[in-house]
Amino acid sequence: MIRIVPAKDQHVRVTWALPRHEPPGPVSVVGDFNGWTPGATELRARSNGNRTAAVVVPRGTTLRFRYLGSNGHWFDDSDAAAQDDRGCVITV
Repeated sequence: MIRIVPAKDQHVRVTWALPRHEPPGPVSVVGDFNGWTPGATELRARSNGNRTAAVVVPRGTTLRFRYLGSNGHWFDDSDAAAQDDRGCVITV
């Protein structure tokens, strides 16, 4: 799930959420907003049974991203508006 909510000064907060154990092991959101650096934006367990990660970016930004799970398993988010050759694409 991807949630986009207004933040301060023409920015938005983008939050990615996955079930806590699906897929098993650590998962990071890796994309152009963090230099495609694995582990830089790791999803953290929450009390509601999900795990989430969030970033704040300027409104109107286009983000490209993928998830990176255990053992180098890359996967996409079905909630993303589109996909291209680098993964998921959303404009916030």
